[in-house]
Amino acid sequence: MADPLAVWHAEHVNFARLLDLLEEQVATFHRGERPNYDLMGTILYYMRNFADRVHHPREDVAYARLVERDPGMQLVVNRLLQEHRVIATAGEELLNRLNEAEGDVVSPRASLEAATATYLVYYRNHLSTEERDVMPRAAQLLTQDDWEAVAATVLTSPDPLFGDTVQERFGALRRQIAREARVSGQDQAS
Repeated sequence: MADPLAVWHAEHVNFARLLDLLEEQVATFHRGERPNYDLMGTILYYMRNFADRVHHPREDVAYARLVERDPGMQLVVNRLLQEHRVIATAGEELLNRLNEAEGDVVSPRASLEAATATYLVYYRNHLSTEERDVMPRAAQLLTQDDWEAVAATVLTSPDPLFGDTVQERFGALRRQIAREARVSGQDQAS
């Protein structure tokens, strides 16, 4: 069994990359240019179908186990559980705004920008809180039995974007991420 905290952290890093790409597309939109709506939609599809349906349910079980071992974590965990629901709702709202924009439905530019900003702010804050407050406590307190319970929560579901086998619908997004990584690596080498 892979180290569950390492997997949890790696998924957070991947989600942060996608949020960065999403933000770049919105910046394009903000400049009055046409963003890559297909790319944005693919990011949202992944986040809603992998993060919301696989990653977050595992976290929910880990949170419950953590609170059993450290009741002082209850307030933080309650907020994170609520954020899972808010993130899912914000993702749905953003997807609706993207579908309108892509379909050339006339709607205020501010609606898409606000929906994206809400999604990005909640998601980034959520990841930060988990990394800073929850994961260190989980590393200290959760047992092998706890992690087995977490793993049993959702049927084994390989990551369709960052896993060994990339689903066809995510091919263009995976290539975009690779290009971004190369450009970032070149910038750091300069």
